[in-house]
Amino acid sequence: MSKQQRGLGKGLGALLGGDADFSQIRKPVGYVNKQVVSQAEEPKDTSDILRIPVDMIEPNPYQPRMTFDQEALEELSESIKTLGLIQPITVRRKQDGIYQIISGERRFRASRLAGLTMIPAYIRDANDQGMLEMAIVENIQRENLDPIEVAMSYQRLIEECNLTQEQMAIRVGKKRASVTNFLRLLKLPAKIQHDLKVGLLSVGHAKVLLGVEDKNLQEHLCDLVIKEGLSVRQLEEKIAKLCEPKKKVQEEAQDLPDEYFRVLEIVGKYFENNISLKRSNTGKGSMTIHFNSDQEVQKFLKALEDSDF
Repeated sequence: MSKQQRGLGKGLGALLGGDADFSQIRKPVGYVNKQVVSQAEEPKDTSDILRIPVDMIEPNPYQPRMTFDQEALEELSESIKTLGLIQPITVRRKQDGIYQIISGERRFRASRLAGLTMIPAYIRDANDQGMLEMAIVENIQRENLDPIEVAMSYQRLIEECNLTQEQMAIRVGKKRASVTNFLRLLKLPAKIQHDLKVGLLSVGHAKVLLGVEDKNLQEHLCDLVIKEGLSVRQLEEKIAKLCEPKKKVQEEAQDLPDEYFRVLEIVGKYFENNISLKRSNTGKGSMTIHFNSDQEVQKFLKALEDSDF
């Protein structure tokens, strides 16, 4: 006795009707294969995917990615030659009839390299701010930007879109602390930013270097990390050792001879005692004066000119 084939169940059949065509229900959703053939033609439905001539597409001026790896582009190009462009790019239509890339410039470049004359693309309405936001957010979410590109993208969102760090963190789906840490990378010297960008230095190393005030020392330590292959922990230990002598000098500087206190007393009265003096045990040191107005400086200068020296 043959076994009766089981159906989808009474529930679904009852919902759709007894004569429902399940082959149509299972049919995958495709896109409308419209084709842009001239600049005068307007897309009727921006939710469709249109096939657009490559010579009617221009790059995104707000593209956060600064460089495109040529070898990776060629690999993607070979894949496109074999399988076609699987994931459409996203564009907006400008008033001059040209389409501008919102996201997918890497796919566009590889498609052009593969010899494609038409490219599938989503059409979206977007102003300049929307272009910038969508391009940056899409790239960040894909996590294919280097740390400096991410940091500069965050900075552009803040400056050009007038966003706070909190608002931007929500836009890109990141924690605010993470956003702040990336933005701090832009305070590093250009040389260190370059080493971080090309992968010679990790973000962990960079965060440690941010704790060093001297820019020259930051660069020296960066070179040591690369040359000696220091871990983040080893870099922290090296910085701790370098800072020990400084702490000793500062401690010794607190024990000043009497004449130094006399200088502080005489000069300090002209600047509301906003004066500090540091001296090492070798006799070298520095004196810093903070003033609140031009009048304070003029008063001090007059006192010097009226004195006997």
